[in-house]
Amino acid sequence: MYEPRSLDTVFTHKLFRVPDYQRGYAWGLDQLEDFWEDLVNLPDKRSHYTGVLTLKEMPIKNLEEDENEFWLIEDHGFKLYHIVDGQQRLTTFIIFLQALIDHVRNLPENSGQPDENIFLTESLTIKSVQDQYLFMVKPNDNYRSYKFGYTTDNPSYKYMRYRILDEESPGTVSETFYTLRLGNALQFFSQQLSTWHDQEGFKGLQSLYRTLTKRFLFNEYIIKDEFDVFVAFETMNNRGKKLSDLELLKNRLVYLTTLYTEDELNPAARKELRDSINDAWKEVYYQLGRNKSRPLNDDDFLRAHWTMYFKYSRKTGRDYIRFLLDEQFSPRRVHKKVVHNVELEPAEEQVWEEELDENEDDNGSGNNADTPTKSAELRPTEIRDYVLSLKESSIYWFKSFYPEMAEDISEQEKSWLQRLNRVGMTYFRPLVMAILKNVYEEADRIHIFKQIERFIFIVFRMTTTRSNYRSSEFYNFARAVDRDEVSVSDIETALINRTSFAFDGDGFFDGDKLYSVLEKHFDEESGFYKWSGLKYFLYEYELSLLSGTRQKKVDWSDLLKTSKDKISIEHIYPQTDTDDWLQAFKGLDEEDRAAYKMSLGNLLLLSSAINSSLQNDSFNKKKHPKFRNDGTKARNGYSDGSHSEIEVSQHDLWGPDQIRNRGLKLLNFMEQRWELELGDEEEKLELLFPTLPDPSGSN
Repeated sequence: MYEPRSLDTVFTHKLFRVPDYQRGYAWGLDQLEDFWEDLVNLPDKRSHYTGVLTLKEMPIKNLEEDENEFWLIEDHGFKLYHIVDGQQRLTTFIIFLQALIDHVRNLPENSGQPDENIFLTESLTIKSVQDQYLFMVKPNDNYRSYKFGYTTDNPSYKYMRYRILDEESPGTVSETFYTLRLGNALQFFSQQLSTWHDQEGFKGLQSLYRTLTKRFLFNEYIIKDEFDVFVAFETMNNRGKKLSDLELLKNRLVYLTTLYTEDELNPAARKELRDSINDAWKEVYYQLGRNKSRPLNDDDFLRAHWTMYFKYSRKTGRDYIRFLLDEQFSPRRVHKKVVHNVELEPAEEQVWEEELDENEDDNGSGNNADTPTKSAELRPTEIRDYVLSLKESSIYWFKSFYPEMAEDISEQEKSWLQRLNRVGMTYFRPLVMAILKNVYEEADRIHIFKQIERFIFIVFRMTTTRSNYRSSEFYNFARAVDRDEVSVSDIETALINRTSFAFDGDGFFDGDKLYSVLEKHFDEESGFYKWSGLKYFLYEYELSLLSGTRQKKVDWSDLLKTSKDKISIEHIYPQTDTDDWLQAFKGLDEEDRAAYKMSLGNLLLLSSAINSSLQNDSFNKKKHPKFRNDGTKARNGYSDGSHSEIEVSQHDLWGPDQIRNRGLKLLNFMEQRWELELGDEEEKLELLFPTLPDPSGSN
């Protein structure tokens, strides 16, 4: 470890590469803002300590003679380093520098000028800055050799060159969650520099450049050959932003490939296995980041795949990564060393209890403390099989979230996957992933998706069943499906059996639980409006009104808005009485009127935010659109709203009879849609008006 060094000395005769066991660029807005604030607020004549830059010098044999960087090593004495720790900070420096160069190059006074004629400081041109930090162009050749970059099999390799550093692109550049972060960082600095230039002038830009290159200091540490670089990386865990479990696992698997002897894994097979790991993670990160506006969580996917591939445990949310790192892919399974088990008495605060399902027993047994045990050997084929499964599964994990972006499934299957997402897939997503991956007949997949959706609606939306009800059973089904140990009919049977508690001996839905929930909501003066299944139910009813000649008028995303001016569920008979509405509900006392306001038949799915302006208008005014004096429409009315609104608009008036009748119609739809029976009309009215003693005779 030496004295802290500035970036202009750190980059002297060095080539930096992000190795394959590293993750991509992970800094978000918070880290970028911290970097910017450190830069612009650093007092004159003060330095900013940035941290340790840990590097591993790579032998020249690791670079082929035909690679773009070889001439810098052979002719100019450059050395190649892999970045073990400090990647995020160096990447940010490179992106900032490129944003600064872009800004200066695009100034009106520099229009059309070559880079060697555009000065960033009094003595440094853009060309000289590029040569020092970004890339050099080999004389008499037309290619760039980059000072900083990724190994060529990293998904960010092309994006960094062609989208950040402006190299002419040869074609399509794939984008992932990590490339999104790279692009966001460039956009962030471009905007900040533009504002800074407006405030501080060109000298302000020059000051930022000098501050960053001369007064941001690193302690540079070079790892020697005998030091284990993979263990160092895992221990450091990237100080700037904690590694995800998926990132840690990749490092571990690459590390394990180095532990096998040549008798166990010859050089060609070792390279092939390492390539398989890199290729798998490349696909995984592509799938997780395909929807750039809503990328999927690394560790959620890893946990779900672990459930499907290995086993399910109810111990803790972190149990999966402990198993993967400490058991399945532990180095001792490659070293094959004998370990003697020793029982230690844990401190009281370290003890935690395992949560067991109602049909599970804690049958764990301990080993004899005096008996030496030996971990089963981890064969290279086990690593290969695992990463291939991870790679393939990521495709179906993405489809389960965003079926509308999948090109190889039918519209019918997409619609059922979308329903599962709308109703809330709860703990079924690993099973859905396994079904998409392993059940080859589309009709079978659609059939079981329908059964899962019905189970979720009945168990979690119509009853008060706890959220982890039978979770272990269906988590284990995911593994069984992946191993081809169960059929679709086996899953269907289990789903039907596990909903049987919600039905009586005659097959009628037992409405007591739903009734008690609704009664509580009515007592709290919210009624059906607070029922957790309301939005999904009304949306399904809206879809049922579609036909071949009708277009979709409301999107599920409209129901997820939370801004105050976005109302998605309307009380037709408003919560605040006016003279018009009091006349329509003449003869009912305040308590009875409140029951009608909160009943299912009075709640309506709206097609757009503009309907929030309906508020307490009379029914006749709500039915029709409102126009301004110039003839333009001020807001929609029910008559040109959603199909549910149009249906309501067919009534001449809105009173107790209409609310009762519409409520019964909606419950009849519920019976048909989810294949259940709620009882006769009187029993249905009890659900619609749980706080009225005799709803059928109240008017």
